[in-house]
Amino acid sequence: MQFLKFTATATDKEWIEGNKDRETYREHKEEICDRTEGRNEGKEDFFFLTEIRGARIKGAALVTDDKNLSRRAEDFMRKIGVSAEVSTPEEITFTDWNQRLRNAYRGDYIEDDDKILEDTSLVPMRHGCRDCSFREFMLADGENRESLFRRADELPARDTLAPELERIFAQRRIAKVKGHPVHYLITADAEKTQNNFANVLGEALIQNGRIGNRRCCCADLRYCSAPSSEWLEAVYGSSVGGMLTLLLPSENDGKEDDFASTSAAIITAVGEYAQKYRNRVLSVFCLPRVCEKEKSALYENLGNTDLIELREDLLAGERAASFLKRLAKENCVRTDGRLKRLAEPDKTYLPSELRERFDGWFNAKLKTAVYPQYREMAVNTREAAKKTAKGSAWDELQEMIGLTEAKSVICKALDYYKLQRIYKDMGVKQDRPAMHMVFTGNPGTAKTTTARLFAQIMKENGLLSKGHLVEVGRSDLVARYVGWTAKTVQEKFKAAMGGVLFIDEAYSLVDDRGGSFGDEAINTIVQEMENRREDLVVIFAGYPDEMETFLEKNPGLRSRIAFHVPFADYSADELCAIAKLIGEKKGVSFSEGAVKKLRTVFEAARLQPDFGNGRCARNLIEQAKMNMAGRILAMDAGKVTKQTLTRIEETDIDLPDVKTPALRRVIGFSA
Repeated sequence: MQFLKFTATATDKEWIEGNKDRETYREHKEEICDRTEGRNEGKEDFFFLTEIRGARIKGAALVTDDKNLSRRAEDFMRKIGVSAEVSTPEEITFTDWNQRLRNAYRGDYIEDDDKILEDTSLVPMRHGCRDCSFREFMLADGENRESLFRRADELPARDTLAPELERIFAQRRIAKVKGHPVHYLITADAEKTQNNFANVLGEALIQNGRIGNRRCCCADLRYCSAPSSEWLEAVYGSSVGGMLTLLLPSENDGKEDDFASTSAAIITAVGEYAQKYRNRVLSVFCLPRVCEKEKSALYENLGNTDLIELREDLLAGERAASFLKRLAKENCVRTDGRLKRLAEPDKTYLPSELRERFDGWFNAKLKTAVYPQYREMAVNTREAAKKTAKGSAWDELQEMIGLTEAKSVICKALDYYKLQRIYKDMGVKQDRPAMHMVFTGNPGTAKTTTARLFAQIMKENGLLSKGHLVEVGRSDLVARYVGWTAKTVQEKFKAAMGGVLFIDEAYSLVDDRGGSFGDEAINTIVQEMENRREDLVVIFAGYPDEMETFLEKNPGLRSRIAFHVPFADYSADELCAIAKLIGEKKGVSFSEGAVKKLRTVFEAARLQPDFGNGRCARNLIEQAKMNMAGRILAMDAGKVTKQTLTRIEETDIDLPDVKTPALRRVIGFSA
């Protein structure tokens, strides 16, 4: 489907002169309107006029194929009784065409613009879809093959896009065959980069005849709750013969239930229409780099529709340096020694990482070289970086009971990371520091909860891109067969990009045998920690002594740990406060006698070898609620009040079985 505009020059002087008279002009328009309706009746294509000014006439059309467009426009002018020389119709966007359709109705050149939209199933496109953004752009068709390859290299996309361009130009489309052998998945974090990929790809496909429309549609579904089937049908239907780019939602918080209800549902709906139109519309899906769940869902819903993934290259050495120089040239600034040192020769970078480094250098360059009068002035980002951590996760961490030392270390870590932002803003070269941590403490000391909150705090303060938590243990990292462990570890790191990888009981990876699967896992972890430190935090958790052994296992492991966070056992008073908080959330309170007994129970429990800290408090509350239920049911019904139903009494709390005290790991001070 193509949307067109055309112009014509009237050649009948008598007709032109007649239009100067208002009554004659009105009669001419009525005649044109009637004949337009008659011409379009029962046709798949629609032509209409939008404006008449003297000899100059403007018109528009909607066609389902691009054959003989000039002849069809001339035929339309004859059918409506206007002698004119017609220009070659030019493709336009739906938005432009829709406005011309409105103008035609307002100018009385057609009877009903809504009817044309209804007949072509385009009504949903006029009204749009809630939370779904739709835009269009026109692909250029004048660039030659060499120019397209040069643009692919500048993206940079030499590893994936350039080979696909080779395949596209390897053979001209067979004229009689209609269909798309493959569709595309673009994985890049920046929307601008995704657009650049789509532009180069689309222009190559136009040159090769694989798509016929220069108009390219882009449907942004990233913030959509559920696109309607009517809207998707209209968008795909209007894109027949061309390319449709779809920006798909990706999971940012790592919650499986949210993914099932939003991203997966949208991908399922889109997959249905991509299959339905697979030989009439070229689908180009866009996702961030780290999108494993979304990619899996997309492949599952595309059936036998094949996808080619296009992504930015990893840059190292001379390619990374050349990329930075090109950015400087594009911004009309001279390179200097600081810019050259931004890309270390022995490291690999994503283009987005180099752009981020360049932005810091360029910002400093503006204040020191281009506009030196601003050299000493503080910038907004520097002031923002000095502010204390903020966000709901930070507030929740501060409200947690105990964890004084853990909170202090996390606060210092945040201050340290924010300082790096100040360095960057001032143009001082600083590598992004390793953000990896070790959490040491006994079970039930809120290590996992704190790790999850820490991930969210880092996200809310702009230090991590996604802020989700991926929790793993030995069984999730060590595979059963030789050579599989490294790949398994790499997949977990990939899933955690932008967030926190929480490795619980990390010391369980240590084996007595050298060269074992555990050693392979540790070596791969060390390598991935270095390669992915730009947007990932690894937190190792476990008992203090065992964690010390674990860190000694690999010489490079300890040096990559920036912060050691101890989690002390809870005191009896802290456990009482935790119990009250849990009870409050469950809708129950404690009598004064119950609180005294709680403290006695917790003091005794802390001496037991299987003491569970916060878990002990949670289990005690659950048992007390069951005891309370039995007590209330045994009471006289007339004595049961609302307070009775919601208050735990002293008799509801069981005394623990006292075991012989054993040596137990104790961290910090106990009350």
